[in-house]
This record gives sequence, C-alpha cells and structure tokens, in this order.
Amino acid sequence: MAQQPQPSRQLRLEIPASLSVTYANAAVVSQTHSEIVLDFIQVLPNDPRARVQQRVVMTPANAKLFLRALETNLKRFEEKHGEISLPPQPVSLADQLFGSLRPNDEESSSDG
Repeated sequence: MAQQPQPSRQLRLEIPASLSVTYANAAVVSQTHSEIVLDFIQVLPNDPRARVQQRVVMTPANAKLFLRALETNLKRFEEKHGEISLPPQPVSLADQLFGSLRPNDEESSSDG
C-alpha cells in the first residue's frame, strides 16, 4: 500500500523584539557520533584570541538540510549580486613551518 504524502506544514516564524544579533567572521565545525556542532567565532584584529560567540548543535540530517538551504541562498545571492570572491586559502601549519625549506638544487646535482 502506497503511503500518502504528508501535507506540508506552514510554520509562522516569530522573531522576538529582544533578539540579540551576534556577528561572527569565522566558524568551526565539528561532530560527535550523533551531532554536528557549529561554533560561530569572532576574530578581532590585533587580538590573538578567537571568541566563540554562539554554539549551534543539530542532528546530521538537520545539518544537511541547513547546508542545502545555505547553498540555495548563496546561489540566489550570487545571481543577484555577482560571484562572491573568496580570499586565498590560508597555508597549512606544515606549510607555515616547513614551506620555506626547499631542496638545494646545487647540492643535490653535485652529489652525482
């Protein structure tokens, strides 16, 4: 027997007047065996601390739905305002520590 599709439920979103807005310019995503954890962080210039402003925890299924909604909205934004340019990826810790070390071509060619 085929299942009847459930009618979509309309939610009325209420935003309280006292809702505080939090600015974050970075995020750290981690997970446990049953949850996805989003830490929204504020990094200020000339301050070595990165302060977690908000933590949002959701199920993996809800996180995937959130990802889809975010992708859809970013696509709409870019269609309206143009492509979002991203800064270059930061170098890895390995690149920071060892990136300036290069093999000495003169030494390696004179060994043979």
